[in-house]
Amino acid sequence: MVKITIIAVGKLTEAFWREAADEYIKRLRPYTQLEVIEVADAPDSLGVEQALDREAVAILKALPVDAFVLLLDSKGKVLTSEQRAQWLERLMVEGTSHIACIIGGSNGVSDAIHTTAQQSISFGPITLPHNLARIVLLEQLYRSFKIMRNEPYHK
Repeated sequence: MVKITIIAVGKLTEAFWREAADEYIKRLRPYTQLEVIEVADAPDSLGVEQALDREAVAILKALPVDAFVLLLDSKGKVLTSEQRAQWLERLMVEGTSHIACIIGGSNGVSDAIHTTAQQSISFGPITLPHNLARIVLLEQLYRSFKIMRNEPYHK
């Protein structure tokens, strides 16, 4: 079973975000060992570059040593749900046992995180708030596992 670690800048403060995340985490339990690590978002008073640098330090510290690093990035590769499932399955078949997914904060991520990532994916040309990006990632992971196992997707 592949382990997935999601490293996200910021906390899900509103109940509706937490409830949505909890639902998909519950649905993912039969398919993967999932861990979500929230790192603090830096205060706006630092300025964008310093804030990104501070968040990068926290992300890199939380990053599992043995993991394949996937960055959610608006400039990343756009995949359909089926392509994402095939990509995930290929990683697993090739022996990847741990995947770390990074979701930056409202200012994105620093160059250090871009350099660290082994692959970047996007959910399309729109910009998503980082809270919503986390929910979409969880949903797409769940959908990928359902596709890989030829199981019906529960709507």
